[in-house]
Amino acid sequence: MTHFRPLANGLSTDHPVPGLPFVDDSHIPLDKGPEAIEAVGRNKVDGMWGRYDPDHRGGWLAFTTDPLDHSLGWSVRYHPEHGRSVLLMRDSDTSSLHSTWGSERLLFRAGGYWWDGGTWYRPGQVWDPVKQDYEKRKARAAVTVSAADMLDGRADAAKAYVGKVLTFDAETPAPENWGHHLALWAAHHQERDGALPLEKCVVDVATPELSGAQLLGVPEMAELGGITASTLRAYISRGNSEVPQPQASVGGRDQWARAVADDWVEARQRSYEGVRATMSAGDRDQLSKGAAEVHDRFAADFHQTLWDRPDVRKRWILRARNENSVREVSDTLAWTVAASLDRILPTHLLGPTIMDAVLHSFADAVDMDRDSAAQGQAGPGKEKVWMLYVSRPVAEMLDWFIRHHPESAHHYIGELMHEAHRRWETPAEETIRTLRTAVSMDGKMSDDDRKTFFALLAPPAKTA
Repeated sequence: MTHFRPLANGLSTDHPVPGLPFVDDSHIPLDKGPEAIEAVGRNKVDGMWGRYDPDHRGGWLAFTTDPLDHSLGWSVRYHPEHGRSVLLMRDSDTSSLHSTWGSERLLFRAGGYWWDGGTWYRPGQVWDPVKQDYEKRKARAAVTVSAADMLDGRADAAKAYVGKVLTFDAETPAPENWGHHLALWAAHHQERDGALPLEKCVVDVATPELSGAQLLGVPEMAELGGITASTLRAYISRGNSEVPQPQASVGGRDQWARAVADDWVEARQRSYEGVRATMSAGDRDQLSKGAAEVHDRFAADFHQTLWDRPDVRKRWILRARNENSVREVSDTLAWTVAASLDRILPTHLLGPTIMDAVLHSFADAVDMDRDSAAQGQAGPGKEKVWMLYVSRPVAEMLDWFIRHHPESAHHYIGELMHEAHRRWETPAEETIRTLRTAVSMDGKMSDDDRKTFFALLAPPAKTA
């Protein structure tokens, strides 16, 4: 998930982020709606931008470049029940937060823990391929900490200040006693008409997962991930987004919750690199087990060709080491590979796979055709028009199959024609036309080869 760090709270926010200063946002039309916020920066001058979108659950979200300092931007999210969040960001980060907010995530705290209005969840790290989103994993025994919970009589609003955009420095350390600043914000907040009660203003999350005993430093985090501490530090310094944001900083050192670290380890195992490492053949040049089997098979073939055949082995004498001899040996080895394609990608597996993929595309086309008929776009007296198609990846694979194994491809396309006719009474000519068109658009066969091959698939002409 993309990492971004808010720089400050807008003074008009309902949900202050702990530790961040408060900055005057009165020059942004927050009370006039998302269109007005977007209009501040959209299509004004180079270096400015703005956007708003409705939230499918109600409310809206918007962002704009600050009109006074174009290196900064404002991100705003409004919910009809939970009020609004107003954050000052680096202008380059506003669109990332906007995209992340465009879901159930209303608030982020403690390095990525998020709240949907009722439940707190850990930072999203483990990808769910079915939902095409990160898994929602609840934070254990999480409690929402409101502004009312944090305010006490020891805070002194007179010792706090409200910053200005023109004098704001993103590198300035966080306020030392943030309680004073929260008290000053609360005083301004309660003066606003229709302000959200302080009991509903979310400030933080408390969960056993974030207790001191559950926090890990870089060495422990790296050990869990199976990497060295120096490697993890290098990832962090490069801004690698696969490393979760730390949940705390203790003595200037980043700390992660053990639960977050465990999710990170799982995400690493499920990643491209993690799967490759898990399914590798060991330390054999980082090959997968299947690739290692291919390596071993051809290594044995090459050794036999280069050493066991006297006519080839004699080429190793010094006077036979010339370009022509090397080319002849190279051609012999290359022929071995070309003649062994079926041992790398077996046609008895590839053929049925392509058949099923093509039939899947055909089935989608037939379903759409039935929908059109149901809507009155086809009917009695109208000639049947076949609108079959093949998806591009399948067409490219079919083209590869025909070019590399024409005899097997001819057999399986024949099976395909039979199956399409059995299921939908598809004429053989329509199946051939569809496949020929798909290969023509997405394949590498020459026009002559394509014409010749598909002509061999045409049903025999009927004789009287």
